[in-house]
Order: sequence, then structure tokens, then C-alpha cells
Amino acid sequence: MKTVAFYTLGCKVNQYETNAMIEMFIKEGYEIVDFESKSDIYIVNTCTVTNMSDRKSRQIIRRAKQINPDSILVVTGCYAQISSKEIEKIDDIDLIIGNTEKKDIVKLVENLSGSKIDMTDINCEKEYTDFGTTTYTEKTRAVVKVQDGCNNFCSYCIIPYSRGRIRSRKINSIIDEVKCIANSGIKEVVITGIDISSYGIDFKNENIRLIDLLEKINKIDEIKRIRLGSLEPNIITDEFIKRLKNVDKICKHFHLSLQSGCTETLKRMNRKYTTDEFEEVACKLRNVFPDVMLTTDIIVGFPGETDEEFDITYEYLKKIKFYKMHIFKYSQRKGTRAAVMPNQIDSKIKEERSKILLELSDKNEKEYLKKYIGKNVEVLFEQQEGKYIKGHTENYLIVKTNNNNNNDYSNKIINTIITDIDGLELIGKIET
Repeated sequence: MKTVAFYTLGCKVNQYETNAMIEMFIKEGYEIVDFESKSDIYIVNTCTVTNMSDRKSRQIIRRAKQINPDSILVVTGCYAQISSKEIEKIDDIDLIIGNTEKKDIVKLVENLSGSKIDMTDINCEKEYTDFGTTTYTEKTRAVVKVQDGCNNFCSYCIIPYSRGRIRSRKINSIIDEVKCIANSGIKEVVITGIDISSYGIDFKNENIRLIDLLEKINKIDEIKRIRLGSLEPNIITDEFIKRLKNVDKICKHFHLSLQSGCTETLKRMNRKYTTDEFEEVACKLRNVFPDVMLTTDIIVGFPGETDEEFDITYEYLKKIKFYKMHIFKYSQRKGTRAAVMPNQIDSKIKEERSKILLELSDKNEKEYLKKYIGKNVEVLFEQQEGKYIKGHTENYLIVKTNNNNNNDYSNKIINTIITDIDGLELIGKIET
């Protein structure tokens, strides 16, 4: 039995696709082993979202041949998709394939027949590449990929070039996968993709959008929670919220991609909304879902971001009061418009601005958690850690409760009273 080892960099979409490839190899009789073990085949599923991602991908590629110089080394993923010529310069790679060739990876590997550098033509697919009813799980939740590609072309982002234009997965295929997940006993599904807000816009003569998909998943009895990946603000219309309110299994946690609290900065980023429009979206969600948790991404030090623009962002974020903000220091990405923009920001300034926003995020998070002391919440418990069993509320708060009796709470949704806070985690007591 030949062995295969995988290393995955990047997002949930990459992780989902790695899992699909693993299932393909298992089906053909291969054994999956840890990446640090000696293996016959190594597959590195790369990321290219930043220059640092490229560097990390190259490090992992070289690491594989150090573990077993006689192995077959395959490189795939977004870095392979757009930089195959650059990857070719690395010694001892046997096969480089793009994202769309992942579905044929077993056949491509077996067709190598000992020959080196069997390059495939790497092109972006025009239709969605469906891996079937693959099941990628994270503890007690399953991740379901529903679309690929992006049409937004934000000035800092390389993803539309590495993933191509929007392609949506057929709704019946998604429902079949979710039913398989439900039958396996998993209660929560996470809807993911490169831009899930765009789901369905590429379907010709079909009026199907993300909300239609959510309504269908909501009808699958065994699924108790539906969690959404990152959303673009423009999907949150009055009609969308009106229908979403009736999707009773939807998790009240929405990650809205903001990127900056200054409209002028957003224009340079080629984001398709103003800060006023974003604020209106946040208000609508809070009016409909009183306990909603809003999180976001913010880039500091984008080209041309003056002290005044950063101050505007800071005051705006204080007003919106996200539960949590993921702060990224802008990094030049070769091949994007932002990389050649004038007025690039010094790294020390980026570091200072990042620190300021991280402190604000921590403050918001602690204030939000205090509101839960004394509340009764439903927790989907996941795993034992020391004397505690940990899990998440529907709005993705971490709750831990003493489990000295070693009761089997894993994959169960249980009413829990919040009694205290430990750092950024809630401490609860299970109702008996």
C-alpha cells in the first residue's frame, strides 16, 4: 500500500479540497500518513494570498524532499495556479497542478510513471468543480463548500486571478452533501467558499441565491445549526434579512468584511460600499437579531492611508463596536494594483496602527463577554481539555464547563448557565 501525506496552507476552501483529495486517494487504496512521516507521495496544497504565503509554501515544498528524497512531490493550490513558472525553479518537484486539476489528482500522480515535471496546463475553470459528497469536519461541525471564484477585484487581492471568476455549486449537490453530513450525526454545517455572498449569480435562467440555499438546508431536520463564512456587506438587503429571520437554525454570528472605516480608503481598495452603507447594514442586523455577534477584517497601513484616515477608521470602529476584529497589516502582493500604488506606508507605522486596533478589539470582546454572565445559552460541546469540556454557542462564543465526572457531552447541544469569564472564554454550569 502506497502512502500519501498532505500539507494544507490557507483558507477553509483549501482545507475542504484537501479533504476531498484525501478521500480520492483512500478510495484507490492509498494510506494517508502524517506530513512529517516518511511517505511515498507528498502533496502540498498552497496559498498565495500574501507574499508571506508564497514564502511559506516554498518552505513546505522543500521540506517534503528533505523528509524523503525518493518521494513523489506534487504542488497544487493557489500559488501553483498563478506562479507555476516560479515553482518550477524549485528542485525535485514532480508535478504542478492548478486548483481545477485537483479532481483528477490520483490519475495525474499515477500517470507520472517515474518521469519528472509532468506539467499540466493550468487554467481557471469556467464551471464549478464538484467534489461530490466529501465531508470535511472541524471537531463537531462540517464545512461545506458552495462556490468558488470572485468577481470583486479588490485592489489588494490576488484571489480573482488564482481562483478565477464566480462558479456556484448546484443546489441539489449541496443538499445531498448536507444530508450525508446529517446522517453521520453532525449537527452543525459551515457554509464556505471564496465569496459565498455571490452564490447563484452565475446560474443562467435560475433565480437562486444564497438565501434560497439556506432555506433548503434549514429544512433538514438533523442539522441544528447553519453557520456562514465571511459575507460581503451588500448581500444584507431588507429582503435578505426578512427571509433570513425565518431561517431559525442560522447562527447569529456574521463576519462582515469591512477592511477600513474610512470611505476614501475603501475607494482605493475598490470596495463596493461606503462606511455609511456598512453602518446601515450593521444596524439592520442588530435590529432583527438582538444578540447578534458581528466580527470583521481590517487592513491597516493600506497605501495612502494618512494619519487622518486612520483616525477616521478608529473612531468609526469605536462606534460600530464589533465583537472582534481581525487586524492585518497591509502587505504588498505582487500582481495587484495596490502593490504599485504610491505612498506605501512604513512598516513601523503599520505596527503602531495594528497595536491600537488590537487593543480596541480586545476591549470590545471583554465588554461583550461580561453581558453573558447569568445568561442561559445553548452550547454545542466539542472536546475535553483537562478538567473542562469546551464548546461554542450559536454566536461562536467559547464556553467551558467543569467535567470531572467525564460525562460524554461531545457533539451535544446543552443548556448552560454562564457563571464567570476566564480570559476570553466563558465559564458555564450545565443545567441539570
